[in-house]
Amino acid sequence: MGESLVGLSVVVVNYGSTDLLRQNLAPVSRATEGLVVVVVDNWSGAAERARVSELAAAEGWHLVAPDGNEGFGTGVNLGVARAREAGARHHVLLNPDAVADAGALVALHRASSSEPLTMSAPTVLRPDGSVWSAGSDLYLDDGRIRSRRRRLPGSRVEEWLSGACLVLSDELWQRCGGFDDDYFLYWEDVDLSRRVVSAGGALRLLDDVTVVHAEGGTQTAGGADRSGQAKSAGYYRYNIRNRLLFAAKHLGDDDLRRWRRLTPCIAWEVLLQGGRRQFVRSPGTLLVGLRAVLEGRRIVAAELRRRARPVA
Repeated sequence: MGESLVGLSVVVVNYGSTDLLRQNLAPVSRATEGLVVVVVDNWSGAAERARVSELAAAEGWHLVAPDGNEGFGTGVNLGVARAREAGARHHVLLNPDAVADAGALVALHRASSSEPLTMSAPTVLRPDGSVWSAGSDLYLDDGRIRSRRRRLPGSRVEEWLSGACLVLSDELWQRCGGFDDDYFLYWEDVDLSRRVVSAGGALRLLDDVTVVHAEGGTQTAGGADRSGQAKSAGYYRYNIRNRLLFAAKHLGDDDLRRWRRLTPCIAWEVLLQGGRRQFVRSPGTLLVGLRAVLEGRRIVAAELRRRARPVA
């Protein structure tokens, strides 16, 4: 008999990743009792929709099937809404390329049940056992992100938890409002972490609970896209753009302007995560980065104009 997880949901957003769902999600859903599994299938084509629909029906999962690609955060919001309808009161938000066994889900459920105003995350490992995420810091002076384990002394930082795997109670989810739909991809977990704390909640890293994350598994093997980039165009665009979106939503004028000034440097660092050879294989990568910088700067300019308007 499997572990009873009555009241817990696992919400997964799918985008062309049915094979990962079959490989990573199906075994743990079969090994547990009472678990509500919700798959949100962001539209990637008729064939993929048919495949994920067949798998969900066979496994007894709830399927949410929007007409378009709603992005990660909005997809999770749709999935949690369905999970709540199914009676779940604690929610694990899990990437399709992340593997959480039954023991991890039990531990996450217990953590959320015992501290309902705390959003928790496990330690996330790579397939080789090295640490992929054990909590991260956002540096408020420049908008860089670094591992919590490498925190620079005396820095102004905010902690945040990776959206690869999170657990929080329905009470906390309702209090903070879920993910912000404006992000589409990337930085939505940084934003959620801040809003959890602003809503009176707390963040906790569960050092003794682990899941395995094959980063980039939802793009292509190794995180490369079909044009030869080491990271996808979406990775570059939304990481560069959404840094400034976050700043516009949450920072004061001085920090906002400083982040804007540093954006070309930070954008270059983001692009270099894919290595220099990509610029030869896929010269359009630089254009993606430039457009993302301009898009983010427009967001900041609009926000500064809004703040400068007289209050009626």
